[in-house]
Amino acid sequence: MSLRSSGPNGEGQGRAGLALVDGVVHLDPHAAVLAAMLEGWSAQMASRSLKDTTIESRLALVRRFVAYTNEYPWEWGPADVEEFSASLRSGGTPRALSTVRGYQIQLGLFCEYLVDPRYGWGAVCEERFGSHPTQVCTEWNRTRHVDEYEGDPRRRPFRLAELQALFDHADDEVDRIRRAGRKGALAAFRDAVLLKVVYAWGLRRREAVMLDVADLHAHAGAPDFGGLGALQVRWGKAKRGGVPRRRTVVSLFDWSVEALAQYVHEVRPAFGCAQHPALWVTERGGRLSARSVDERFAAYRDAIGLPAQLDLHCLRHSYVTHLVEAGYPERFVTEQVGHSWGSTTAIYCSVSDDFKNQVLSRALAGAFPIGART
Repeated sequence: MSLRSSGPNGEGQGRAGLALVDGVVHLDPHAAVLAAMLEGWSAQMASRSLKDTTIESRLALVRRFVAYTNEYPWEWGPADVEEFSASLRSGGTPRALSTVRGYQIQLGLFCEYLVDPRYGWGAVCEERFGSHPTQVCTEWNRTRHVDEYEGDPRRRPFRLAELQALFDHADDEVDRIRRAGRKGALAAFRDAVLLKVVYAWGLRRREAVMLDVADLHAHAGAPDFGGLGALQVRWGKAKRGGVPRRRTVVSLFDWSVEALAQYVHEVRPAFGCAQHPALWVTERGGRLSARSVDERFAAYRDAIGLPAQLDLHCLRHSYVTHLVEAGYPERFVTEQVGHSWGSTTAIYCSVSDDFKNQVLSRALAGAFPIGART
C-alpha cells in the first residue's frame, strides 16, 4: 500500500505535471527541472504529514549532494553516493555511521520518488535530457545497521557524585549572582531547577522546554507531593509523520518536587509574566528556548570539569540507570520515559559494577543456599 496521496486521477500530488508548466521556456532548463523535482517531493512529503523541519532538512541534503557531485539527479550514479559517503567519514571531524546512513536513506527516498512512474519524472528527463533518474542508493553501497545502539561510546550516564556536583554548582551560581548584586539571579534559579527537573522526571530537552504550568498535576500515586505529584508531558517525541506523544510522569524525588515548588510559587511570579502559559519563562516574558538550556548546561559542565561528551540528554540516561539500580520495575521505567519497548530503555541503561555485583550475589544466593556451599 502506497503512503503517497493521490490526485483525482490517481496520480501522486508531487507528480511532474503539477510542478512543471507546459509551454514555458526556461533559461536554465536543468536548474528548472531540479527545482520542480524538489517542489514536487516537498508536496509529496507534506501530504504524508512529515514535519516542516524534516522536509527542509531533506531538501537541503539533496541540494548539498547536487553541489558535491556537480551533477543533476538524472546524471547520478552509485559511485557518486559512495564518494560522498567516504568524504563524510574522512577528515578531522568524521560523521557518525548513523548520520551517514541517515543521509543515504534520505537520498534513496528522493531517488525512489523520482523513479516511481506515477510521478512522471523519468519521462520528463528522458524527453528533455536524454537520460532518466535511477536508484543510486542500494543495499550494496549503504552503511549497514548491525548494532542496536550506535551512539558515541564516550557518552554515558552521570555518576551520582557528578550529578551532585552539577546541581551544587547551579545552586552556587544563584548565590554568587545575588551576593554580587548583579542581574540574572532569577534566570540562574530557573535554570538550576530546570536541570533538576530534566533529571528527576527523565525528560527530553524539548519535553522540558515545552512544559506549561498547567502540566503540573496531583497524582494518586504520590499524594505527599500535592499538586506536583506528576508532570503531563504533551510534547513527547513523535513517531514519523505523527503528532507529539503524551504521557504522565509520576514524581519520585522529594528534593526535586521541593525545588520545583519553590520556583513555581516564589521565583516564577517575580518574572512578571503570570499570564504566560510556559513553565520556564524568560526575563523578556517569553518561553525559554532549547538553545538557552543547552548553553547553560554546557557552561556549568565545563566549569566543574566534566567531560564534554556529557550532554543534557545524559541526564535522561542517568534517570533510567538510577531507577533500575534502585529496583524500580522495568515496565514502570519504560512508561516513565515514554518508550514503546523495553529494549529501547535498556539502551539508555548503564548500571554500575556495584549494582551488578549485588544482582550476582542475589542470583548465587538463590541458586546455592548457604548450607550447600563449600
